[in-house]
Amino acid sequence: MGIAGKAGLTAVGLVLAVAGVVAVRTATFKPPATVDVASVRLVAARPVDTAKAAADLAQAVRFQTVSHQDKADDQPAEWDKLHAWLQTTYPAAHAAMTREVIAEHTLVYTWTGSNPALPPIVLMAHQDVVPVTPGSEGSWTHPPFDGVVEGGAVWGRGSIDDKGSLVTLFEALDGLAAGGFKPVRTVIVVSGHDEEVRGVGARAAAALLKSRGIKAQFVLDEGMAVVEDHPVTGKPTAIIGTAEKGYATMKIVAPAVGGHSSAPPPETGVATLARAVLAIADKPFPMKFNGPGADMLKSLAPHASPVVKMAAANTWLFAPLLIQVTAKTPAGAAMLHTTIAPTMLKGSPKENVLPQDATAWINYRIAPGDSSAKVMAQAKDAVGKLPVQLSWTKTPDEPSKVSSTTSDAWKTLAGLAADESKAPVTPGLVTAGTDSRYLAPVAADVYRFQPLVLKVDETKMIHGTDEHITLANVERMVRFYQRLVETAASR
Repeated sequence: MGIAGKAGLTAVGLVLAVAGVVAVRTATFKPPATVDVASVRLVAARPVDTAKAAADLAQAVRFQTVSHQDKADDQPAEWDKLHAWLQTTYPAAHAAMTREVIAEHTLVYTWTGSNPALPPIVLMAHQDVVPVTPGSEGSWTHPPFDGVVEGGAVWGRGSIDDKGSLVTLFEALDGLAAGGFKPVRTVIVVSGHDEEVRGVGARAAAALLKSRGIKAQFVLDEGMAVVEDHPVTGKPTAIIGTAEKGYATMKIVAPAVGGHSSAPPPETGVATLARAVLAIADKPFPMKFNGPGADMLKSLAPHASPVVKMAAANTWLFAPLLIQVTAKTPAGAAMLHTTIAPTMLKGSPKENVLPQDATAWINYRIAPGDSSAKVMAQAKDAVGKLPVQLSWTKTPDEPSKVSSTTSDAWKTLAGLAADESKAPVTPGLVTAGTDSRYLAPVAADVYRFQPLVLKVDETKMIHGTDEHITLANVERMVRFYQRLVETAASR
């Protein structure tokens, strides 16, 4: 047999060997973070008064606890009204828990358990909401702060983000307290007042708990939900955020001489700035098929097509293909790398005046595994010798650590999410930011999940127009929090 024939046989052998490995790994593939619901001891659901919960949420929407970029535009009295309303509306919960107000309007409640040796659980839901875009009010089905219950939903700003969580959590706690429930494990509720802009309240709460030596079993905050039409399967999927990206905004300044636009220098400050921004944006962070974003796809593989399962079981071979498929949408791409988003520009105050400095701002969402130091180093390398100054607008929030998908806390949350949604449960990466990132120093694990069901397209109303929550979701959320507290705090 000639050399060509031997080479051909070798190639065929390699192909067969690879095919054999792929087949075996696919047949024996076990997705990460799998929880056997039957093995998790969950308490039964109590009856939910959905009409009352919806009416209460509608009232909470009417308090205009709007966090503006400029704190001077806020209305502190609205937070005071919300606090008084919570005490009046949920008397049993307030009788059972101690209440503290810190950092002006952040609330910290403690329901002391009978066994102080057990690590407590921390449940979070913030009080503030984002502003309504001026001029968009007429596009709302109901005025954004009227708090209307109609058509099987509660309408208004904050009905989902995040008064929906705050109210349904208190509905559950009040019902448990009124029914005589006594926790074994301490339950702590942290409700920040400025999550949408500053997170000062959550930082203060974290410092308070740390000063008391608290090390919680887990923290649960907003962040992910049950997606009714997940892009991979087209079916419902409960996604629990096990990590969230860091947040940082870079300021790029191109100093310039300024002057009259009729006699411009060879290179203006604006031109230099443009080159710098493009240099940074044209050097993206590489996409990697690892971490919570990749684990989400791997967890869904058994529920997807055979091709997806084969690829997920053999990432050593198909990772490039999986990255290509996942990155077809901006949201998918954001799960796999640190993103670079130029968002603001400032130059001259007049069209015929050369600016004395031109400025741009770039917002980064930093993926786990990267850091603000790495981001800054890459930006400086990208601009090279261009005469620009790079700095952070404020101290960056680094990406969170990735929480466990094998701990008892995960098993409880994932088991309950699966039981309530009747859908697969997967870990996920939160690409936005939540108050929970500040609680990491006082918790073993931090999770981000709201027990509501939404279609992908429906998520656009969060921070957008016509925010509303269905009564079915209100009921789900009250029931979930009731079962979670009773299950987790009973052992």
